[in-house]
Amino acid sequence: MAKTRHICKRMSQRGITENILALVEKFGVTQGDKIVLNTKGCKAASESLAKMKRQLDEISETGGYVLVKSGGVDITTYRLNSFRM
Repeated sequence: MAKTRHICKRMSQRGITENILALVEKFGVTQGDKIVLNTKGCKAASESLAKMKRQLDEISETGGYVLVKSGGVDITTYRLNSFRM
């Protein structure tokens, strides 16, 4: 998204990076024109990411999965290595 000179200057002064702003935008809560990511929100996001990591590790252990879609409709799913003999 486009940034004004004002926000670029403030980011530089306050040591706020683009990555931090992306996290605030992704995990923060909208309050009018503001997006707020507080300590409680950070903890919830961290727990969500930890759960996602556990699920990814589980998928990796099984060799992966395939989801077949057509026209926005889920058709079928199967394990990636289910056809190997």
